[in-house]
Amino acid sequence: MIILISGATHTGKTVTAQKLLELYKFPYISIDHIKMGLIRSGNTELTAYDDEKLTPYLWNIVKEIIETAIENGQNLIVEGCYIPFDWQSDFTKDYIDKITFFCIVMSENYIKKNFLEILKHENDIEQRLSCTVTENDLIAENNRSLQLCKEYGLNYILIDKNYEGELCTRLAKFIKIT
Repeated sequence: MIILISGATHTGKTVTAQKLLELYKFPYISIDHIKMGLIRSGNTELTAYDDEKLTPYLWNIVKEIIETAIENGQNLIVEGCYIPFDWQSDFTKDYIDKITFFCIVMSENYIKKNFLEILKHENDIEQRLSCTVTENDLIAENNRSLQLCKEYGLNYILIDKNYEGELCTRLAKFIKIT
């Protein structure tokens, strides 16, 4: 089984991947780690701020990792904001059947009520150099993610009141380990 976790910045993708790793013992890949490895090694001229160009660049690599894992019968968790919303167009049905995708989305209401709390958790797994996200940026990114999930018919977990409760309840519906 391949689990893809997407979402805007600060939605808890990496923490969720870490929890799933601990629960199911599946390895996980952070697309941010691939990004920084390629940038720091000089294998790309893109920078960490080239999000529009990074998504197709990184996805070309990540989708091949996913195919390889499926072909080898391996489980894998992949998390990051560089998963395109049309990701299914890159796989046949046989591959798609082995992939569980969900996007973590925070409602505008949740962000407004919990913005400072959200920022407190930004370094729970990875150490960010500096936070430049604003409440309005976070709202806009999450609204865009929700709109695109609906447009592409993708699974999403909408966090509106209780982060842990809503995340756990919805995760149990999406992830069926056999």
